[in-house]
Formats: sequence, C-alpha cells, structure tokens
Amino acid sequence: MDNIKFTPQDILRKQFKEKSIGKGYDVDDVDSFLDDVIKDYDAFNKEVTRLQDENDRLKAKVDELNRQVEVGSSISSRSAASQPVSSATNMDILKRLSNLERRVFGSQLGNDENDSHLL
Repeated sequence: MDNIKFTPQDILRKQFKEKSIGKGYDVDDVDSFLDDVIKDYDAFNKEVTRLQDENDRLKAKVDELNRQVEVGSSISSRSAASQPVSSATNMDILKRLSNLERRVFGSQLGNDENDSHLL
C-alpha cells in the first residue's frame, strides 16, 4: 500500500490545465471516466480493508487453536505418562485381592462349582 500515489479524493480534486492550442479532450468524458476510476478505487480500498480485517481475525484464530493444541498435547502427555502407572497399580490391586480371597475363603471357594468370580 506504500506505493499508491492517489486516493479517491486526490482523483476527484484533480484539476487539469487547459491549453488553447490543438485538440483537447472532452471535459465531460474525462470527468465521467474519473468518476468511474474513483468508484473502483473506493471498491478496492474497501476490499483491501475487509481482507486485512479477515486476515487479522484468522491469524488470531490460528493463534488460539495453536494454544489449544499445546494445552491438549501437554495434558495428554501427562495423562499418558500417568496411565500405565495407574493400570499397573490397578492390576496389582486385583491380584492382591484375588490372593487375599483365596487365603481367606480358600476352602469354600474350592468346593463351589460356580467359579465365575475367580480370576
């Protein structure tokens, strides 16, 4: 945007010098053309502004999503690290409980035909 020389207002206010020698341009035709150029300039400026706003909004969204990914990955890495420990602990507890049941209720468990509760 630094290399833009004219704003719509610069074009609108431009006054051309008149020369009495030779052929000149139709003033109404030049004014009509410049009016169309001004409309295009306005449309382009609005579109550039809209695209810059959208770009800023999307960059902010990308930053937010990156932060969420970082938080999610740190949580999942922490839970993944702690998950095997808790699984092993749960398995140890179940084995100990099974051994305890066999010792306490050993004779009663051996006589029961329905052994579905044994590990």
